[in-house]
Amino acid sequence: MNWYRNGGMDGGSILLMTLSWIIILGVGFWFVAWLTRRDKVYVSEETPRQILDRRFSLGEIDAQEYAQAKRLLEGHSFETGEIR
Repeated sequence: MNWYRNGGMDGGSILLMTLSWIIILGVGFWFVAWLTRRDKVYVSEETPRQILDRRFSLGEIDAQEYAQAKRLLEGHSFETGEIR
């Protein structure tokens, strides 16, 4: 019954093992999160206008959507055509 005192683990050993596992698991979770996030980070070298032009030329958007988005990028209001 008293194996903690007779060659078993004392309080310091249990604390050290617990902290070691916390560190190992923390590093593992951080590494997995880093691996999954680095693929999602994408810095485009295209300007918003270039992206809009490309999407229109590929047929992803129609002429009406293109005109609306172009006005929005230029800072015009959709309803009145006023510059904000």
